[in-house]
Amino acid sequence: MAEFVLRYADPRGQMHEQVADAANERDARERLAQQGYLVYSVRPKDLSARLSGGATARRKTVNLEKFLIFNQQFVTLVRAGLPILKGLDLLADRLTDEKLGRHIQAVRDDVRTGTGLSDAFARQHVFPPVYVTSVLAGEKSGSLTEVLERYISYQRLTLAVKKKLLVSLLYPCVLLTLVICLIVFLVTYVVPNFAELYRSMEAKLPVATQVLIAVGTTARGYILTGVYVLILAAIAAYFWARREGSQERIDNWKRRAPIAGEIWTKYQVAQFSRVLSTLLVGGIPLVQALETAGRSLGTALLKKALDGVAVMVREGKTLSSSLASTGLFPGLAVDMIEVGESTGALPQMLNSVAEFYEEDVSTRMTALLSLIEPVIMIFMGAFVAFVLVALYLPIFSLADTIR
Repeated sequence: MAEFVLRYADPRGQMHEQVADAANERDARERLAQQGYLVYSVRPKDLSARLSGGATARRKTVNLEKFLIFNQQFVTLVRAGLPILKGLDLLADRLTDEKLGRHIQAVRDDVRTGTGLSDAFARQHVFPPVYVTSVLAGEKSGSLTEVLERYISYQRLTLAVKKKLLVSLLYPCVLLTLVICLIVFLVTYVVPNFAELYRSMEAKLPVATQVLIAVGTTARGYILTGVYVLILAAIAAYFWARREGSQERIDNWKRRAPIAGEIWTKYQVAQFSRVLSTLLVGGIPLVQALETAGRSLGTALLKKALDGVAVMVREGKTLSSSLASTGLFPGLAVDMIEVGESTGALPQMLNSVAEFYEEDVSTRMTALLSLIEPVIMIFMGAFVAFVLVALYLPIFSLADTIR
């Protein structure tokens, strides 16, 4: 007999976790299922200890676009009447992504030995929690293909929103990079060369030219040191940001940032609403869906808030009032969720919340970027004009002297 850590939900949706003895994972899972519980995970006790010890590490994930293609193919095979194991056999060795292929092969091997499909995916620790939970609900309800199709629709929408935001940010980032490169080139190369020219001519320089030359010659002497300092600072910031406490602090900075903070908050609310709606439609109890949604989002601040929301919902409070108490959710989102609860159409209303805020984020991003681009261009033009005037002003003065 071995010890296993069991995580499951009772018929009221309350989550439980306990340690029990069983001959194997399948026996422990079947024992709980016979008692009417919805089993979320069954793990050996020593494995759970190692996982909890590394909880602060950033979760590794597979390529979501290629994982989406795998699910589309998998659903097609299962809907055509192929057994799950046969479908995994056909796909495991034909995936172009080697990393994803290794994990799918491991899932296939686990399923072949009698492990449930959701538990086999959970063992890999690289697949999105919302996916694992959806597969679990599909297994329990006998509607695996329908659940996977809903997940595919959710993933398509999520990837489309992310791509739209990335494309919107691409041009300003490229423009800003070119501006920085131009400034560095002018200050560290052009200005020092003019300084040598004026030094050889013993010309009297205006104050603006003196300041520019002083900055340029100093920057040229310390350019390598500055690069090394920036690289070390970036490395230090990267490792500091990976700490769990730091992630929550960074999220607070993002939320409080002017203009961008509101956009970031609305984007997170849209992602949360989309995930929760997908889970509820798949038959997951509300408390378990809240916990899974928290783990699925890439923000420590919202995850901590949703843990508290799950506790309040378990104690009998409504979802809308629990979300309002966090202070993170906009009033309109809370009001819409309250209407969904009162009318019994919570998943549909959550989907509406997601669509509304995704559109709002897209509109605000477009407006913000349309203002940022002219600001960058104006700054670049003003700086180049200042450099040119400061460098050529002494030449004009010399020409007047010669006349």
